Amino acid sequence: MGTPEFAVPILDTLIKTSEVVLVVTKSDKYVGRKKILTPSPVKEFALKNNIPVLEPLKIKEDYEYLKKYQPDLIVTCAYGQILPKEILDLPPLGCINVHASLLPKYRGGAPIHYALLNGEEKTGITIYYMDTNLDTGDIISSASIPIKDDDNIITLSNKLSLLASNLLADTLPTIINKTFKREPQNNNEATYAYTIKREEEHLDFTKTAKEVSNRVRALYPSSYFLLNNEEVKVLSGIIGEDSSNPPKSIILKKDALGITCQDKVYYITELKPFGKKAMNIKDYLNGINKDKLINSIIK
Repeated sequence: MGTPEFAVPILDTLIKTSEVVLVVTKSDKYVGRKKILTPSPVKEFALKNNIPVLEPLKIKEDYEYLKKYQPDLIVTCAYGQILPKEILDLPPLGCINVHASLLPKYRGGAPIHYALLNGEEKTGITIYYMDTNLDTGDIISSASIPIKDDDNIITLSNKLSLLASNLLADTLPTIINKTFKREPQNNNEATYAYTIKREEEHLDFTKTAKEVSNRVRALYPSSYFLLNNEEVKVLSGIIGEDSSNPPKSIILKKDALGITCQDKVYYITELKPFGKKAMNIKDYLNGINKDKLINSIIK
């Protein structure tokens, strides 16, 4: 059970190491300005491998179809719905989830985002037995990787997806042979990674430059600020020198646009102005009036 691109390598591992009898994913969605009905990446991959697909609107209300397949094991990854007890009790080997954090840290639907937002030095993958609560089950295995300064949500997701695929391949035999050790989670150490809201994508330059940078990396390509009341999305940037200027001051240098934060200057290297395509900062500065820009209001 899974939906986004992140879950495709996990499905690929399952196909290569076991008999996948059914894939459960979310229904097709309308995508883009032209509203083209598009299947999930997991569905596309399943159909390419001739695996039947189930797309229930609410799994807790539509699970009877699963019973005819009599699965030995159910594996979920980024599926987005909590399984009811009727499904959890169905397979003799249980239901396991492949989660993109080092549980009990960052339970919830946006663990990779929050690892970047909070400036974590490492993150990882946890495989655990599912229960009726959110990411609280006993841990079977885990693996970690460092978070690099130039990682964003895309690069880190790709790394974790590969890590998850390899960890699952190593873990499956221990589940089948029942040679693993279940480790209960310490609920006192739990933190949560709730779904990112639109207002959280707004960049606050009164915070430190590191906090601004972390938000740009975590929410790529959606973080933004208002320049003269027009939205500008920030796709990448670097932290510059210390600054004594008030936050939200514009710093213009040759081929460089900086905005002062609480402590340092944050230099934007790639952005997307409202109604235009993404561009590097040199091209952006070549196409605007710099005298007007220096006096612009940032919100």
